[in-house]
Amino acid sequence: MNKIQVDSLIQAMLGTGHRVSDLLFITGKAALVEVDGRLIPFAITDYTPITSQFIDALSELIVQGDERLLSDYTRTGSCDCSYVIEGVARFRVNIYKENNNRAIVMRKLQPDVPSLSALGLPSVFAKIVHEKNGIILVTGATGSGKTTTLAALINELNQTDPIHIVTLEDPIEFLHVHAQAAISHRELGRDFYSFAQGLRSALRQAPKAILLGEIRDRETMEIALTAAETGHIVYSTLHTINAGQTINRILGLFTKDEEEQLRYRLSETVRYIVSQRLVPKIDGGRFLITEVLGNNLRTRESIRHGESEGRTFHEIIDAATLYGWHTFDHCLLHARETEQVTEETALLYCNDKGKMKRHLDLLNKRHGRTESDSPPALKLDISSLAKPPLPPELVHPSITDEGDAQSRNRRTIAPRMQPK
Repeated sequence: MNKIQVDSLIQAMLGTGHRVSDLLFITGKAALVEVDGRLIPFAITDYTPITSQFIDALSELIVQGDERLLSDYTRTGSCDCSYVIEGVARFRVNIYKENNNRAIVMRKLQPDVPSLSALGLPSVFAKIVHEKNGIILVTGATGSGKTTTLAALINELNQTDPIHIVTLEDPIEFLHVHAQAAISHRELGRDFYSFAQGLRSALRQAPKAILLGEIRDRETMEIALTAAETGHIVYSTLHTINAGQTINRILGLFTKDEEEQLRYRLSETVRYIVSQRLVPKIDGGRFLITEVLGNNLRTRESIRHGESEGRTFHEIIDAATLYGWHTFDHCLLHARETEQVTEETALLYCNDKGKMKRHLDLLNKRHGRTESDSPPALKLDISSLAKPPLPPELVHPSITDEGDAQSRNRRTIAPRMQPK
């Protein structure tokens, strides 16, 4: 197997659809292409399942004998690298051990740096880039677009602020062209050997903004906090689903004895927590919904003392919509109002189904949608139910089958016996 053959195969797989995000190679399964979150089989040869020998040859061509990658794979069971087809696409590649075989996932990277407007992000994101120090965290599941959002924020800085920006990534996903800012792109394994070491070095490279691909361990988090406390703005990602889980994940990196001090440091340095999800669109593809929590007095108190009744992050966001903060439910309701998603999708991905259902009912009334536009409700047909007979002791003796219809429909109770 040579590079020409591999490039031809990958290009054929990319031709499967317009929105290909990942290519998967797993032993015993057909090659797979992920389009809009769904896997589509791709037959490489007449014999559909891929062999372990094929994947071994492909991984060796991608790794090209890199000692660090081979060491990472042997030590941890996986390694991360990049692969480029000139003029076609760049990929972030993860080679991992699966059932004692190798497996490969190739994430397609976007060729163009996105802008905030092109992504359709809410206006609050334009305020986020005005922060001069602290930490801004973008969170979400794998494949939810965290890196793309960060690239749009860095692009906005690049276009507007004459500052030095240092990016630390694994691998480099978006190559920014120098504009107002000067950007130093650094890649793990090629330009530095660990995020902690790269971040520590970045503090001596006169940056005003630092992009950290991912916070993976305690040491990296500690240095990120130090950078934020010394006047830098740090952008990074975490694999969490909301603000509360983000704070708990960070606390979990440290010991219980350090929790009180860490909560105080976080309350003073965290500027925004942005959480993301991708949901199905009506016309195909996926729609980005976000949740944004900023920093105010109530936020700082909840970080320092923990969430409690009347002081949850969800309630704090609900009370601060004036500042552009919003929950996933706010985003879903707006997407439903603009007919980007279906009512079923809004109910499936929301946090509070009861509240969302009430809002959707009000929305339907406002837009003049009738019950016929919604699935029919279950109704009880009373007329089909047999009327139970009345107990004999409750029926007046004068009421007989020969009585008039009105008498038969009247239920009377026999009078009490009078004393003699």
